[in-house]
Amino acid sequence: MASKTNTGNYFEDFRIGQEMRHATPRTITSGDGALYTGLYGSRFAVQSSDEFARRIGFDRAPVDDFLAFHIVFGKTVPDVSLNAVANLGYAGGVFGVPVYPGDTVSTVSTVIGLKENSNGKTGVVYVNSVGRNQRGEMVLDYNRWVMVRKHDESARAPETVLPELPGVVAPEALQIPKSLDLSAYDFELAGSPHRWDDYAIGEKIDHIDGMTIEEAEHQIATRLYQNTAKVHFDQVAACAGRFGKRLIYGGHIISLARALSFNGLGNGFRIAAINAGAHANPAFAGDTVFAWSEVLDKFEIPGRRDVGALRLRLVAVRDGQASDFPLRDAEGKYDSGVLLDFDYTVLIPR
Repeated sequence: MASKTNTGNYFEDFRIGQEMRHATPRTITSGDGALYTGLYGSRFAVQSSDEFARRIGFDRAPVDDFLAFHIVFGKTVPDVSLNAVANLGYAGGVFGVPVYPGDTVSTVSTVIGLKENSNGKTGVVYVNSVGRNQRGEMVLDYNRWVMVRKHDESARAPETVLPELPGVVAPEALQIPKSLDLSAYDFELAGSPHRWDDYAIGEKIDHIDGMTIEEAEHQIATRLYQNTAKVHFDQVAACAGRFGKRLIYGGHIISLARALSFNGLGNGFRIAAINAGAHANPAFAGDTVFAWSEVLDKFEIPGRRDVGALRLRLVAVRDGQASDFPLRDAEGKYDSGVLLDFDYTVLIPR
């Protein structure tokens, strides 16, 4: 009798052009938003206050953009990365319509690249994933690549196909909510006086605060997104692995660092794009995360004088202050304390 359980896809199971319509559409509730705030302590006013959000053109407070990202991501795990060794990177991510409590999000992914690793035991799978709401409107369209185990190491490797991915999402590709009007934006209530013009390319910001990862919290967070990757939950399997303990979901680090970035970037009220990203080193329960940002570029939004965009590098650091802005060593390798190197674009009032 055939097995009724899902063992997930291994590297040799993927094919270029393969489309996966992922299971379990998710209706996002105000409870999800409250739990997300409880896990990360994010203080951005637009996602915290219905009244603040309405004053600048939203229907009400949208859910945090990274909560939407994690929900879209989580749908893909049973098909793409259940047997992953590590999630490696992101590129070309565009956020679409805002997500509100009550919206139902589903995800479809397409395999756009494959490359077996030289050890013959793993390979890298590149996918494009698109999340849509119940009206079919795009919520998020992004690319990621992940290292996946082979089930049969003797299985023939597929032809190598490496996708061409953009280095940065162009300003004209950013999706600006049609109703957005920042003329009534309240900087005092937002908690920061700093506008688009106050930031300079090359400027670095130490976000000062730190947050320690608790074992229970990171598991609650990962389950919130219905992310079932074994490396985050199964200590029996982890004991046989390289580190002997469970890995923290990389998205947990992204959300921690984003929440910490409020102190210095409090008016970066909406994430518009994910340009690139790398999980530089694994994180574990007990690590304390600090963060710093660098302004990589500034974009004017065509036809808009009330809003601009900042392209930012967000770096998460383990167990050490970020005031020295650690990133890479003299050989160009990531510093051992760097957990995340994330290139993204935010909207900010002008």
